Amino acid sequence: MSQPPYDYPGQQPFGGPPYGGAPYGGVMEHPQGTIVLVLGILSLVLCQLLGPVAWVMGNNAMAEIDRNPMGYSNRGSVQAGRICGIIATALLILSIVVLVLALVAVGASSD
Repeated sequence: MSQPPYDYPGQQPFGGPPYGGAPYGGVMEHPQGTIVLVLGILSLVLCQLLGPVAWVMGNNAMAEIDRNPMGYSNRGSVQAGRICGIIATALLILSIVVLVLALVAVGASSD
């Protein structure tokens, strides 16, 4: 028996996963999904400096999921971690602005 020709893009030889998905038609979780979610939650609760990290990692993971939408099942958790990272980054920027304004006010009042 001969191997049939590959008729459409993404068809893999020997029954491999099409388009980089899980083997045998299964769906797998994105490997960074849990990490993005944990970093996003920690950035809101514990350390806002983790917010930009969660945001960037979430953007990268979402881009990979968008390139292969049938291959990953945890888009919601990646998106939640990314949104938490965005909120934590906004709070970080706001707290830096308030800190700078407070330092300027203290410096102006001491003169």
